[in-house]
Amino acid sequence: MRNSSRSNVDPFIVMDVMEAARQMEEEGRHIVHMEVGQPSSGAPVGAVRAVREALGSDDPMGYTVALGIPELRERIADLYRRWYGIDLDPGRVVVTNGSTGGFILAFNALFDSGSRVGIGAPGYPSYRQILTALGMEPVNLVTRAENRFQPVVEDFSGKNLDGLMVASPGNPTGTMLDRPALSKLIHAAHDEGISFLSDEIYHGLEYEQKAVSALEISDEVYVINSFSKYFSMTGWRVGWMVVPEDQVRVVERLAQNLFICSPHVSQLAALASMGCDDELRRNVEIYTANRKLLMDGLPKVGFPKIAPPDGAFYIYADVSDDTHDSRVFAREILEEAGVAVTPGLDFDPIRGKTTLRFSYAGATEEMEEGLRRLGDFMERRSCAKRRLA
Repeated sequence: MRNSSRSNVDPFIVMDVMEAARQMEEEGRHIVHMEVGQPSSGAPVGAVRAVREALGSDDPMGYTVALGIPELRERIADLYRRWYGIDLDPGRVVVTNGSTGGFILAFNALFDSGSRVGIGAPGYPSYRQILTALGMEPVNLVTRAENRFQPVVEDFSGKNLDGLMVASPGNPTGTMLDRPALSKLIHAAHDEGISFLSDEIYHGLEYEQKAVSALEISDEVYVINSFSKYFSMTGWRVGWMVVPEDQVRVVERLAQNLFICSPHVSQLAALASMGCDDELRRNVEIYTANRKLLMDGLPKVGFPKIAPPDGAFYIYADVSDDTHDSRVFAREILEEAGVAVTPGLDFDPIRGKTTLRFSYAGATEEMEEGLRRLGDFMERRSCAKRRLA
């Protein structure tokens, strides 16, 4: 059976790493998971309680309206008032099937086949693959260390783009755009007639300063977020978008046909999670401790070239002194040390050959064990090199 050209997308490498780790765990090995950006805490207690109550009621939990349960959309709008001081109309909020569902809706709403969309490299790999699957052209913008691996105007100006996607905090680096930098990008994109999309999935996970939302600067943007990261609800597959008022009906028509609605039960859990502030803040305290642990510990065990993250729960490391094939290197670490890490090739098709991403979303005890194993692995590797010299 023949396949479409749009199906010819690269694998999401971190998912392959997860599968390899799962197979090892089935064989009885204990694997420290530093590969996937998945909170170890699970959904907030209040969210689980709300679902149990709903399952015990007479509510059949059928379809919701395509844009999402009105109470949830209102609560999301209130979050923008509390976090950013923005008076947001709930009618502009669209509940989605995770942030991925948001990307699919946004790309379909804004772009035609062949449209060129700029994305920073290193960056979240599914941007590229979703755009490719939709017949659009992802344009890698090679960001620089001096710009903290975030795009600047010079990276995309004059490149004949139809869209620009940014993420702050970013994945895999965790770096953020401050208000002046984000403003420059948005205004330059508007001046060139480029649609601007802001991935804000890691908002709430910041350590020294608050992340800036694109909505603080302009209403003429698409903002995509999710309950997966700050709200610890990865497997529930529920997220949201905020779109300009004149785009709501466009997105609604697409959502009706592509998804019908987000899972009813997940929307109920998401609504309840927004009242669990104390628990969610405690989770951030764990990530804060883990961040310090890895920033101090990774250089000591053999990974000195790291980009200090402002947010999210990742550390991006330059391992060019150790390998020119990060995929092979990550496999060696998994097999020999029992630590799952993500090859940089997921995030940057060229420079990612010499980088790794470490996630510190897990329990602190696991992070400590991971550092110990990584230290042992790097020491054995160093000894082997000296014997061969």
